[in-house]
Amino acid sequence: MMTWDSYVAGWRDLHGGYDPFTGSRFVRGWLRLAYVSGRAAARLGATPNTVTGVGLLLSAGVPATATLSRGGPLFAAALVLLSAIADSVDGAVAVIAGTASRAGQVYDAVADRLSEVCWLVALWLLGAPVWLLIVAGGLSGLHEYLRARAAAAGMTGVGVVTVAERPTRIIVVVAGLVVAGVAGLLATGTGPPADPRTVAVTVAAASWAGLALVAVAHLALAVRAALR
Repeated sequence: MMTWDSYVAGWRDLHGGYDPFTGSRFVRGWLRLAYVSGRAAARLGATPNTVTGVGLLLSAGVPATATLSRGGPLFAAALVLLSAIADSVDGAVAVIAGTASRAGQVYDAVADRLSEVCWLVALWLLGAPVWLLIVAGGLSGLHEYLRARAAAAGMTGVGVVTVAERPTRIIVVVAGLVVAGVAGLLATGTGPPADPRTVAVTVAAASWAGLALVAVAHLALAVRAALR
């Protein structure tokens, strides 16, 4: 089975040469979790596409559980985390099993965008303004599209690691759902039960949109510098 050092080298090749050891301890810890989980999944015979599909199904359950009860957002937050883990494990399986492919990278990217749509729908169901969610999702989509087009035009690597990469979106959504769930459970019942949850998810949506706006501007500058 592939060693940790070999896995990091393979992961780096699939992510535009980005060295995870230049990032935070959180990044390295998350990568280690993906490696351990990926080894277990590979031993069980799981394929990257199977894991990607599982992650997408978990995300589809986020809006379905978010409004089941006052504490529903807590279940939704757990599903977002599990989906995020699956999103890391599929790449780990591809590296460990030596089955990484360009088609798999496309499927994974599409699954990521669909998963994020599911999360945004959950925030909408809990009361976040639809226009704010459209802005957040649109800016994140533009962020990924800009990077992809720049890479096709000859930019090497990821250009720059922005403040609104996918892990940031995961953290923002999970935090918003957790706060909404806790607020819902602590609600006294004297007012509309959705009020504290609505505030929490609206703040999460606004945070997502604000960070995404900064990220698009940052990435655009990096792309301009790289493709001069």
